[in-house]
Amino acid sequence: MREKRTNIKMYSSLSLRAQQSNPKRQEKIYGLLRRLCLLAMTVIFVFISPALPNAQGVLPPIIRDTEIEAIFSEWTTPLLKASEIGPDNVRIILVQSDQVNAFVAGGANIFFYTGLIKETDGPEEVIGVLAHEMGHIAGGHLITTQDALERASYESILGAVMGLGAAIVTGNGAAASAIIAGSQNIAGRRFLAHSRINEASADQAAFSYITRAQLNPSGLSSFFKKLQDQELLPATQQSEYVRTHPITRNRIEAMDALIAKSPLKDQAPTARWQDQHARMKAKLIGFINPEQTDWAYPKDDISIPARYARTIAAYRLNDIPTALRGIDELLHDEPQNAYFYELKGQMLVDFSRVEEALPAYRKAVELIPDGPLLRIALAHALLQDEDNQAQLEEAVRHLERALIKEQRSTRVHRLLATAYGRLGRESLAKLHLAEEAVLQQRLPYAKAQAENALKGFRAGSSEWIKTKDVLNHIALLEQQMN
Repeated sequence: MREKRTNIKMYSSLSLRAQQSNPKRQEKIYGLLRRLCLLAMTVIFVFISPALPNAQGVLPPIIRDTEIEAIFSEWTTPLLKASEIGPDNVRIILVQSDQVNAFVAGGANIFFYTGLIKETDGPEEVIGVLAHEMGHIAGGHLITTQDALERASYESILGAVMGLGAAIVTGNGAAASAIIAGSQNIAGRRFLAHSRINEASADQAAFSYITRAQLNPSGLSSFFKKLQDQELLPATQQSEYVRTHPITRNRIEAMDALIAKSPLKDQAPTARWQDQHARMKAKLIGFINPEQTDWAYPKDDISIPARYARTIAAYRLNDIPTALRGIDELLHDEPQNAYFYELKGQMLVDFSRVEEALPAYRKAVELIPDGPLLRIALAHALLQDEDNQAQLEEAVRHLERALIKEQRSTRVHRLLATAYGRLGRESLAKLHLAEEAVLQQRLPYAKAQAENALKGFRAGSSEWIKTKDVLNHIALLEQQMN
């Protein structure tokens, strides 16, 4: 969570705060969101909830974490194979919010809330929700995405689909606050629920995928049963998942009937997956709710997940000696754990001990060379020394490799712009500033940076061709917005 004190790479979404203290900034933000939402009105899937977590209109941050993403990848691989969707066609984006929610947006992207994970009791329940969302993707229960968001960052997509609807389009801040504060707003309801037919269809598909993958389908029912009673509550007190995915008694009974006939219904998850689930929950609690960690993990619990949570909580609460002692003890027990090395590196950077952090980050990259987020973290640490030419060049190498898999990452482009700028390669710096701005849908700024970058490249060179591609894409987006 990469805020000031996090290991899960948490990058805040677009500056979407409706700040009453700064009217000019507010109007600028609304201007950007109007353009996004005009597109989003044709992009949003009908089951997205517009509700935001607080009345200030702050969108929940997207979390990037190598370990959690690796766990999701491992769990979904057999499901994707069974569904024939294709392993490279679905992305799972973790959103930090206590809300219980999951939805598909901007293509085959499943936005999965941390609040939902913390409500689950085992991997089979997470897998059940993931399979259900895949059922919506495979069933085509969505409106076809326009090109405008195909090259947008996940933050931009989230900002669009959780946007404030007509209130943003009109620039009406008061109406926006009303929608934010109450998802029962009539205008907002149009974007809410799947039809019951679609829900039943997604359930059937999910059961099929899980069964073909030779996994226990019981999680499909057990998690929904936890939420079923919420349908008796007023809409404002229901979780977003219940509002967007109506959980009827008939749905649960239909799932139970299928599960009762399954020969896999009593099959326990593997010990590895159970451990992964425990570590994932421990990590999220330690980072997001560090003050709750001692209650969730008593001192007499000496398991790896418990110690992991307590170590992260100490780090988040700025207890430096306890945090460093905890991570060293974890590394003593698991000396080849790349995620522990990553955490140690981040701790040391945040504790202003950057030189000590570099070996830990390098070890993490050595252990998982195909982990782009690890390379980004290492590059960020390397860039702390602005005058070290060798470190700047090393940072560029890591970032360029990370970019292969992180095409939608604004952070990679920002760091590359910084590195190239310090190396005196101004045209490349401007190109990456343009790429970053395209992802954020800041088209005038992106166009200006790309046009300036183009002047510094030899016609026909790879950099020149890449810059022309950026300009052509900007022109296409401008046409769609006009």
